[in-house]
Amino acid sequence: MQNIEQIWTLVDAKRDAFEALSDRVFDTPEIAYTEYRAVAEHTAMLEREGVRIAKDIAGIPTAVMGEAGEGGPVIAFLGEYDALPGLAQQSGVAEPTPLPGDGTGHGCGHNLLGAGALLAATAVKDWLAANHQPGRVRYYGCPAEEGGAAKGFMVRAGVFDDVDIAITWHAMPFAGVNDALALANTRIDFTFTGRASHAAAAPHLGRSALDAVELMNVGVNYMREHMPSDARIHYALLDAGGVAPNVVQARATVRYAVRARDIQEMQALNERVRKCAQGAALMTETTVATRIVSAVSNLVGNAPLEQAMHQAWQRLGPPQFDAADREFAEQIRATLGEEDIRAPYRRAGLPFRRDQPLADEIVPLGLQGERLLGSSDVGDVSWVVPLVQADGPTIAIGTPFHSWQLTAHGKTPLAKKAMVHTAKVMATTAVDVLRDATFVARAKADLQARTRDTPYQNPIPADVLPPVRPR
Repeated sequence: MQNIEQIWTLVDAKRDAFEALSDRVFDTPEIAYTEYRAVAEHTAMLEREGVRIAKDIAGIPTAVMGEAGEGGPVIAFLGEYDALPGLAQQSGVAEPTPLPGDGTGHGCGHNLLGAGALLAATAVKDWLAANHQPGRVRYYGCPAEEGGAAKGFMVRAGVFDDVDIAITWHAMPFAGVNDALALANTRIDFTFTGRASHAAAAPHLGRSALDAVELMNVGVNYMREHMPSDARIHYALLDAGGVAPNVVQARATVRYAVRARDIQEMQALNERVRKCAQGAALMTETTVATRIVSAVSNLVGNAPLEQAMHQAWQRLGPPQFDAADREFAEQIRATLGEEDIRAPYRRAGLPFRRDQPLADEIVPLGLQGERLLGSSDVGDVSWVVPLVQADGPTIAIGTPFHSWQLTAHGKTPLAKKAMVHTAKVMATTAVDVLRDATFVARAKADLQARTRDTPYQNPIPADVLPPVRPR
């Protein structure tokens, strides 16, 4: 049996257990830094696989690492399992059907991500043993990707310092290699403090913190015309100062997310946003305090790894979806607008196809389309370790991220087929790395060339700690 077919067989042998793992994580969704049940499930699977386990990675109780093998290069698989607030939805139902509970749901496919990455890692573990191949394979269970920057804290703690290659994946509409473009991102809380007073009897004695927030928002909105077109700034009110309109609000907090092409541009925008806050405080005679909550770096590509993963996709081909899978995908697409369905084709650079509810092709490597400008803490890992990310086609084409429609895919057969298929691609990429004695050196040389002029600086300030939450 050829080695590549062998790794596919090893993945298939484990698929039932890891599909069940994904389902259990879906059924117990937990937001950033509260993923105690998810990490327990992943740790139990690592124990079942008989690997060496390290818990509380980087001082984060919901992070875990498992390792197997001896000598050789270290290949790391990165998995995620955090959910999002407000996206609870019954799986397999193509209409809004919230589940009971606190409203948390896996609106970005993260129940699949950890299970799929761990499936690939354990298959490579078995391949190493079966072929008496030197090398170590690791699985990193990474919490809090959704705004928590856990991987950035893990990078800062040095947990990836001896890793040679990192492999990960994400849910996407098409199959292929992820375009290495993600924005640097800082989340900053601005808390304004003013003076309370009776809004009718003594309004002149009050100084409204909520007015300061509103004026800051106006200033930032005017700033949008005068910043790079691919930068992004968004905000959310964390504390509006109370619910009584006859009390001048003495305290209010707004959280800003500032995104840009790279760390330097992001930091420059951060300062401009801070000036808007300072100006708002000056106008309202309030004070403002700032606190960085999290920050992540832009993503760095790696040509040798991207080429290897693309070759793995070409050998394996796209997942084989059946009529029932396509019927559910069409039901989801019936809930979407025309712009939703067309947008993924523009982003991928592919011609629009009305008759394609699910991916049935591999996106050519390097195809240029409109870029999906999100952010991820995977970016920080990519600055210190050669990294590649697979796009796993787990959703109907057109499905918006962070939506009930995406959550609805969570436990469906089509999503799990794509998860297992993508695990084969990731495992194949790892095997190709392990069989080529020159690969790690070439991948590291590529990374060094890309970062030579701008050495990595972790964007999380040294005094900011992971916001871990009690069990």
